[in-house]
Amino acid sequence: MATSPVELQPRKSSARPLDPLDLFDVRGLLSEEERMVQDSVGRMVDEKVLPIIQHHFEDHTFPRELVGELAGLGLLGSSLDGYGCAGMNAVSYGLICQELERGDSGLRSFVSVQSSLCMYPIYTYGSEAQKQKYLPRMATGEVIGCFGLTEPHGGSDPANMKTHAKRRGRDWVLNGAKMWITNSPIADLFVIWAKTEEGIRGFLVEKGTRGLAAPEIEKKFSLRASVTGAIFLEDVVVPEDQMLPGTTVGIKAPLSCLTQARYGITWGVIGAAQACLRQALDYSQTRILFGRPLAATQTVQIRLAEMARGITTAQLLSLQLGRLKDAGSMSPSHVSLAKWNNCRMALDVARDARDILGGAGISAEYVPIRHALNLESVITYEGTETIHQLTIGRELTGHSAF
Repeated sequence: MATSPVELQPRKSSARPLDPLDLFDVRGLLSEEERMVQDSVGRMVDEKVLPIIQHHFEDHTFPRELVGELAGLGLLGSSLDGYGCAGMNAVSYGLICQELERGDSGLRSFVSVQSSLCMYPIYTYGSEAQKQKYLPRMATGEVIGCFGLTEPHGGSDPANMKTHAKRRGRDWVLNGAKMWITNSPIADLFVIWAKTEEGIRGFLVEKGTRGLAAPEIEKKFSLRASVTGAIFLEDVVVPEDQMLPGTTVGIKAPLSCLTQARYGITWGVIGAAQACLRQALDYSQTRILFGRPLAATQTVQIRLAEMARGITTAQLLSLQLGRLKDAGSMSPSHVSLAKWNNCRMALDVARDARDILGGAGISAEYVPIRHALNLESVITYEGTETIHQLTIGRELTGHSAF
């Protein structure tokens, strides 16, 4: 039977135009409060971060003037309840990381270390006196923390720790070294993990303690807007009441902190990828070659579509991860899969966006090269890609290949 001409006409869609940075309308799956958090942080990034971050990256300086802005929005320890913290849910924390890393990975790293690696262990494993002493001042940015776990001989096997703590009366004496520690040169409080006769324990060491040194690592070509340093401990005396009493004697406690930080990373790298895709889209529309814009070519459209596909997959993965976390059913393996997928996606997007920009892509005036350089660190720290692949392999097979 013949089809009438009317039936052949394309139907008009009532759907809203697609957001190129959110093709599956993930924002529509957020609560009103979660959207408000994202919008507030996004405005701060647009108004306060983007105008200055390029210069800080070029000058290898941390934008410390932004700490007050971060604290004022409740972004330090945002997922903790009480002690001056905002008590937001996990998805809100993820959105915070996403918007901050849209500005720069170094800024998200600062918040991640302060919140997930320093405030979280005090909140989870600390005494009430320790919580009262440090958490309110860390929430306001008055006290900056760092997390001393990685050591110079390698970071993927934290159980092979050389830093040790020995009892001396009612004190502990710490000796050892840590390497690649975000914030250590500017830290007021050092969360140090050390081996004891009982096993690995956590200690709170304050800036100025005799025998403690935290020199900066210079000449980095990644995370240049973040402060990275070493930690050296030579006969550092720590009172008994500065040990985290709730820590177990194994590696479980520091790894639980890393799980919190890795969760934020899975969201953060989405922001970096979105920034790169946005610039590649804008550039390809205005760059005219052979009489037409780059955006009109099949090759570039396919590459842009691949970027959007990767970002969309990562968005949905992290949102479900956040819902699992809020429901109390998130596992470390869930986080490993998301960090592996999302970091690889973001690095690939940044590299490809850099290439689409051609020669302009290596200029700091454009964001892809800065994000690509930063993501070379993000894909490595807090669990390399290989570590997360093997974590999933162990989950699938029941055999550890570490």
